[in-house]
Amino acid sequence: MAIDKNNPLEQNNPDRNGSGGSNTDASSTRRRKKPRRDGKGSNNQAKSKKARRGNSGDNAAQTLSTQAIDPNLDIGDAEDYAAAQAEGGIKAVGDQRIIPFMKIEKPMALLSLLMVIGSIIAIAVNGLNLGLDFTGGVSADVRYEQPVEQVEVVQALADGGFDDAVVQYLGTRKELLVRLPPQSDNVDGLNASLTQALTLPDNAADISNVNIIGSQVGNEVYLNSVMALALALVCMLGYVALRFQFKLSLGAVLSLFHDAIVTIGVFALFGFPFDLTVLAAILALIGYSLNDTIVVYDRIRENFRRVRGISPRQTIDLSLTETLRRTIMTISTVLLVVLAMMFLGGDGLYWFSVALFIGLLAGTYSSTYIASSIPLRMGLSRDDFIVKVKPEFEEEIVTFNDPKMYE
Repeated sequence: MAIDKNNPLEQNNPDRNGSGGSNTDASSTRRRKKPRRDGKGSNNQAKSKKARRGNSGDNAAQTLSTQAIDPNLDIGDAEDYAAAQAEGGIKAVGDQRIIPFMKIEKPMALLSLLMVIGSIIAIAVNGLNLGLDFTGGVSADVRYEQPVEQVEVVQALADGGFDDAVVQYLGTRKELLVRLPPQSDNVDGLNASLTQALTLPDNAADISNVNIIGSQVGNEVYLNSVMALALALVCMLGYVALRFQFKLSLGAVLSLFHDAIVTIGVFALFGFPFDLTVLAAILALIGYSLNDTIVVYDRIRENFRRVRGISPRQTIDLSLTETLRRTIMTISTVLLVVLAMMFLGGDGLYWFSVALFIGLLAGTYSSTYIASSIPLRMGLSRDDFIVKVKPEFEEEIVTFNDPKMYE
């Protein structure tokens, strides 16, 4: 069917750009200059808003040309990032204000390096004041007729010629475990000497078992302890690498090594006794510090996938800010329990609590700066958390042209 060139519909339909059509049609498409019915403004206000947007766009373009933009950002997010930098940097995302933790990462890294070097020097020069579990000695199970205090038993042993004794309760205040340095007497003579020294006025002591631990057994315990620490760190490295990313796993292991070496260094510096209870505290500290680090890493991964238009440094600052309240609540409740054990738990739990107290402070610090700043220095970005489709799994678009369809 032929199409009429003088179609009235074509003549009455004005061009969208305003170039086509008659003057009558152009006047009919003009915008209203009067205020809107809802009273929200006029065209003059709209023009002023457009002018302000144009000025802000020029400022953003100027900032893009003068400041370096993170290459990891998308092209569409670069303008937002430049506008934020023009305002002094992104200070908030949504209703969440960002605390710039990574602004002082370099001084904190220097402080951590000095603490680790100082701890290694203290361990090498002073050595550890190893307890009887590592050096060997004598252990005896003692039962009294009446409840006794640990201080009374230690004083009685010192008066009997047994110095540096360690006394612990075994369930009740009548049953105790007494540990002594290596003695020269045999088992029979040592049993008689201990019975005489442990007997208190109006309170007889009964020794049920005496064990002599040699130095060879102590050395084996010491080597097994070092291997346990090393194995724990290696397992943590593999877990975080599989659970998150290798860059994060390296930061987590270095932070755990920092916590353990600083705690051991403090014990070496001040000569505190280092026994199996302190070793248990360090192993418990590794588990606690890793748990705190995993919470931070989970939020970092989530924000890298969720939030766009900000740099990796700002993403880590946002993640640390969001987990700050949880960190404060956790460390506060744990420190209350540790301080209660330190001042109310007796001699058996004192050094265990001291080791936990030192390690908790170091672990909270390392989870914020060491575990987060090291992956950032290794180039952590959003691409590390996005699953990319391999080329062999991409769908191939196949087009089929039927020659008959053009006939």
